[in-house]
Amino acid sequence: MKKILVLHTGGTISMQSDNTGAVATSSDNPMNHVSIPLEGIAVTAIDFINVPSPHMTPTLMLQLYKKIKTEAQAFDGIVITHGTDTLEETAYFLDTMDLPALPLVLTGAMRSSNELGSDGVYNYLTALRVAADEKSTDKGVLVVMNDEIHAAKYVTKTHTTNVSTFQTPTHGPLGLVMKKEILYFKTAEPRVRFDLDSVSGFVPIIPAYAGMKGELLEMLNKEKLDGLIIEAFGAGNLPKETAEKLEEFLEAGIPIALVSRCFNGIAEPVYAYEGGGVKLHETGIYFVKELNAPKARIKLLIALNAGLTGQALKDYMEG
Repeated sequence: MKKILVLHTGGTISMQSDNTGAVATSSDNPMNHVSIPLEGIAVTAIDFINVPSPHMTPTLMLQLYKKIKTEAQAFDGIVITHGTDTLEETAYFLDTMDLPALPLVLTGAMRSSNELGSDGVYNYLTALRVAADEKSTDKGVLVVMNDEIHAAKYVTKTHTTNVSTFQTPTHGPLGLVMKKEILYFKTAEPRVRFDLDSVSGFVPIIPAYAGMKGELLEMLNKEKLDGLIIEAFGAGNLPKETAEKLEEFLEAGIPIALVSRCFNGIAEPVYAYEGGGVKLHETGIYFVKELNAPKARIKLLIALNAGLTGQALKDYMEG
């Protein structure tokens, strides 16, 4: 018998829509009333928090991590139900933490529990199956929705309403949930893990746009900044004026990490013109190869709270 701990955190999977179609938080989580037609699985469910995922914060993510560490030794796997808007950020945060070696799966829903074609119960049951499967051990934190298994590091929400919203650009999913078995066709990458006691800091995300100069950056108070994420063009390029302004932040000791605004591909220093990636990298901006901006922000927050500086910070951010 596989013992699975379920931690409910809220989100659409726990919500209901009214007669106007508006979806709101429910005090009675419908997943707690789901019959579990899965042999060999014993479920213990805890309503950890009940928030829409736009209300999720790094502090709540850390509390979730601490709860997992406290409870994990009594279970064979863990499932977290979560709102989809920030699910990938929570998944990535947990994936960088010093978690016990057991399957940990996040899942959610795109349609509330009483909507036509609701996907919550199905995703919940498939997540339980994945968490109970021996092959899910040592795969890192997983995101399971719509019969696909994704790595927390790479998965992202790609559609506002479609049930197949979660995709893994460039790499594709780690595996699939089949009728009778769990199939993996990729292995998870090794990763650096941290055991934080607190997480704090102001690390905003600044997207690049055509005609961008320095006005937006000038609005930021350097004394209140702990770091900065830049969502750059293409492989990692910016307007000349923006690049010049960023040098002022670097001179003030503010770490800057850069990602691409492209949906697919990897940020890397290629172009040597003013504002190009080669020049940006030479100034000391970190190129985060395979993360989107929200996850790069989580990564930098974790690194700063872990006390990384200098070359260690650069190696971690660019690793």
